[in-house]
Amino acid sequence: MPLTFWDHLEELRSTLIRIIVAVVVTSAIAFSFKDTLFDIVLAPHRSDFITYQLLNAEDFKISLMNVGLTEQFVVHVKAAFCFGVLVASPYILFLLFRFISPALYANEKKYGRGVVFGGYVMFIIGALVNYFLIFPLTVRFLGTYQVSTDVTNMLTLDSYIDNLMMLTLMMGVVFELPVICWLLGKMGLINSRMMAKYRRHAFVAILILAAIITPTGDPFTLFAVSLPIWLLYELSIKVMPKVRSTSEGKG
Repeated sequence: MPLTFWDHLEELRSTLIRIIVAVVVTSAIAFSFKDTLFDIVLAPHRSDFITYQLLNAEDFKISLMNVGLTEQFVVHVKAAFCFGVLVASPYILFLLFRFISPALYANEKKYGRGVVFGGYVMFIIGALVNYFLIFPLTVRFLGTYQVSTDVTNMLTLDSYIDNLMMLTLMMGVVFELPVICWLLGKMGLINSRMMAKYRRHAFVAILILAAIITPTGDPFTLFAVSLPIWLLYELSIKVMPKVRSTSEGKG
C-alpha cells in the first residue's frame, strides 16, 4: 500500500530525530573525552607530530592563546560537535539513503549505494590527507612566518580550529572529484576523452588550487598538495565511462 504525504512526513520526522539523537550522543561522548579530543586536534601544531618527524623537519614552537572569556568552552563544543558528526556520519548516511531509497528504481538504488559509499570513503580520505599533510605544512609555515624578529606570532585557538575545520571540509570536497566526474559521465555531460584532452589545463588549475589551499612559498609543500589532487584527476579519467567510437556504434 503506497504511503500518503503525511506518512512520508512522519518518516522524515522520525529520520531527523534519529539523526539528531545520534549526533548529540556522539558529540557528548567526544565532549566528555576532552583530553583525548584535543590531543588529536592540537597535535599538528607541535614539532613532534608524525608528519614533521617523517619529513625530518626542524624543531619549532607555535604558541596558541585564548583571548575571549568563553572562547575555550565554545571551541570545545565546536570540536566535539564536528567530531560527533564525523563519527555518526555512516549512520546518518544510512538513515538518509533508507528514507529516499523507496522512491528509486532498482538500478538507481544500486548506483546510489555505490555513489554514497564511494563519496563517503573519498571524503574521509580527503580529511585524513588534510590532517596528516596539508594542515600541518600550512600551520608550520604560517605559524612560524615572521616579517620581522620584532614581531612574535601568537595564534588564537579559535583561528587554529576554524582553519582546521575549513581545510578539512575543503579537502573532503576536493576528494569527491572522481565520484562527481563519474556521475557527470553517466549523465553524458563529460567523458574520459574530454578530460584527457584538457589535462594540461587541469594541471594549471590544480597548481592554482593548491597555491590557494596552502599559501606558502615552499615548492615542496606546493608539490605535496598538488600531487594528491592530480592523482584524483587521473583517477577520474580512469573511472569515467569510455567513449565508443563511430565504428563500434555502427557495429
